[in-house]
Amino acid sequence: MADTFDVIIIGSGPGGYVCALRATQLGLKVACVEKRTTLGGTCLNVGCIPSKALLQSSENFHETMHTWKDHGIMVEGVTIDLARMQARKGEVVSANVKGIEFLFKKNKVTWLKGEGRITAPGKVSVDGVEYSAKHIVIATGSESIPLPGVEVDEKRIVTSTGALELDQIPRHLVVIGGGYIGLELGSVWHRLGAEVTVVEFLDRLVPGVDGEVGKTFERILGKQGIKFRLSTKVTQADTSGARVALTLEPAKGGAAETLEADVVLLAIGRRAYTEGLGTKEIGVETDERGRVKVDAHWATNIPGIYAIGDVISGPMLAHKAEDEGVALAERLVGQAGHVNYDVIPGVIYTWPEVASIGRTEEQLKADGVAYSIGKFPFTANARARAMNATEGFVKILADKTTDLILGAHIIGPDAGTLIAELATAMEFGASSEDVARTCHAHPTLNEAVKEAALAVEGRALHI
Repeated sequence: MADTFDVIIIGSGPGGYVCALRATQLGLKVACVEKRTTLGGTCLNVGCIPSKALLQSSENFHETMHTWKDHGIMVEGVTIDLARMQARKGEVVSANVKGIEFLFKKNKVTWLKGEGRITAPGKVSVDGVEYSAKHIVIATGSESIPLPGVEVDEKRIVTSTGALELDQIPRHLVVIGGGYIGLELGSVWHRLGAEVTVVEFLDRLVPGVDGEVGKTFERILGKQGIKFRLSTKVTQADTSGARVALTLEPAKGGAAETLEADVVLLAIGRRAYTEGLGTKEIGVETDERGRVKVDAHWATNIPGIYAIGDVISGPMLAHKAEDEGVALAERLVGQAGHVNYDVIPGVIYTWPEVASIGRTEEQLKADGVAYSIGKFPFTANARARAMNATEGFVKILADKTTDLILGAHIIGPDAGTLIAELATAMEFGASSEDVARTCHAHPTLNEAVKEAALAVEGRALHI
């Protein structure tokens, strides 16, 4: 007879594996189903981690070629060994996924290897073997959204998965979609020498980002050499020739044109992945976008079945999934697990980085909220000058009456790290004055955050 568990989690991505680890800490008997040969899901295997490895490698190459001379470091004869770069990426991925496997063994999480299917409430079949559990957690993540007329082969027309595995630098890479994934991977290949054109249906990049930050971001990337075709849609991809021929049309109608590319990256977004899971057959409700519907405590309409991460509504972010996994595990043992969705940061790992949390200026205007703005440029930050990384700024939005921080947006060096201070401040209901009166070490990039907080009341010291 197959084992019985307190919790079976389907999917070992950031949401699933963290949920499993927290559940075992709380004394539950836990199994995690994963059909890949390695743990970690999309994020660790073909997403967050390998992309950041290539981003770092390409950034190092770009600095060697273009910026080290400003520091008096002269380098000649620099070449790219793409095979070694890709091998290093693989080593980074391997170390991370093996780390998860070690944590499973250490915490006595059972890895059920194979494809999981929910056959009934409390029942999960893994490659034909049925297991029982009091609680079942769906953490199956997401997949790339297809585009009619653009057929992916992961060679010349690729998703993010294929874009991470290219064995040569394309002369011309066309990115369909001006969001996080497309801009990050476009940056990788542009730094390594590819001409990059981003085609975006909307009239701006990363629409969820604060408008002022988005415009600055587009200007900086454009100055780096990335080209943009905004308000433009791709209707067809012809792969019959030596190069891929894309048919482009204005978003609001007009004459079509052809754009040729060596490689096309399709990055128009991701969708919940529930294929073969059995949710439809047992009656688990989904929304109009195919996401599993859950209540405030991540419970589906079927008792004992829960869902977290990319497969439910909300931002498709690994750290959002992790927090949900922890909170759900705690609720399963009667604790008050909670996720504050108003303070989940988002980061774009280009150079410079872009990081945002809370409300944008456009959202505050639309809701009629009176607010004050504090902004501070990295050109006036001593550490940024020493780093030769002065593009961008910190922007804080605070309630005009209470001074409560409502949103924070950073474009600049290490923005993804700097946003953590403001996430902590917002989580504990801090005002901009609270941040401004907190002593920050000198000289650090974090001083730009303090100065932006001071600027909310018009008293920044260094501008």
